[in-house]
Amino acid sequence: MRSAPSHPFADLPLADGRTVVLWNEDCRPGLARRLDPGTVDVVVTSPPYNLGVRYRSYDDRRPRAEYLAWIGKVRDAVAGALSPAGSFFLNIGGTPKDPWLPFDVAREVGRTFVLQNVIHWVKSIAIDREAAGRSAALPKDLALGHYKPVLSARYLHGAQEYIFHFSRTGEVPLDRLAIGVPYQDKSNVVRWKRAGGGLRCRGNTWFLPYPTIRERARDRPHPATFPPELPEWCIRLHGVDRARLVVDPFVGIGSSAVAAARLGLSFVGFDVDPEYLKVALARVRSTLRAPSLGRKPRGGVREGSESG
Repeated sequence: MRSAPSHPFADLPLADGRTVVLWNEDCRPGLARRLDPGTVDVVVTSPPYNLGVRYRSYDDRRPRAEYLAWIGKVRDAVAGALSPAGSFFLNIGGTPKDPWLPFDVAREVGRTFVLQNVIHWVKSIAIDREAAGRSAALPKDLALGHYKPVLSARYLHGAQEYIFHFSRTGEVPLDRLAIGVPYQDKSNVVRWKRAGGGLRCRGNTWFLPYPTIRERARDRPHPATFPPELPEWCIRLHGVDRARLVVDPFVGIGSSAVAAARLGLSFVGFDVDPEYLKVALARVRSTLRAPSLGRKPRGGVREGSESG
């Protein structure tokens, strides 16, 4: 077992003394080693799903009991770092043959935390023109986003994953309108006292397809990642003004770090693979060079999959 690094892999300054820090180490000891107890306000992450994905530095195919025990250790490490009013957003998906996996993971994390919200991350959706209604003015049926085809007579294509929102008590207030959507029927703004200046709660179904990429090895050199907009929405939902520190225990190529940099928030990420961290560092640097931060989330399509 290698010794713990004495210095971070990267430490990038933001405004007002805030930083983006990346550690090349296992998050389980790393969270306790690098962070004071109760100082993290938002944890947003996507651990390996134990589906046999080919990571560079991790075995993603373990017996279920061993994998869940490992998840339990990650949960305990997060519990030591999360603030009393913090949010823990956990993204995980399953397969048609193993649909129970996300729920098994959620139950394991739920031994310590309260499951406050279940969010469905929709990556592909078909919208019938007739079902959309006259106000949508669709010229034809729409099929948006990309999915991985399932060649089976028994199973449907998987077009969504879960984001489990955990907290210590289940009573963490959220800034629901920070990712709100406009009312389609403007008369609701007058009728509802909580119309929020024309916005309503987005709900627990988030359509966030991947951006288009030209070359996987160059543009997304990681076998399993989420678009930066997903952690950005999670952070906004928790409340940017209450997010002093954001952490991702499995930062990979840095989508959550990019989201925190966009929002100007301090961030700490962990990963056991230095090659992924090199990509994460480059992406954060590119974000910091961008002309404007805190931009509104955007969507796209995922490379290497079949359009809807």
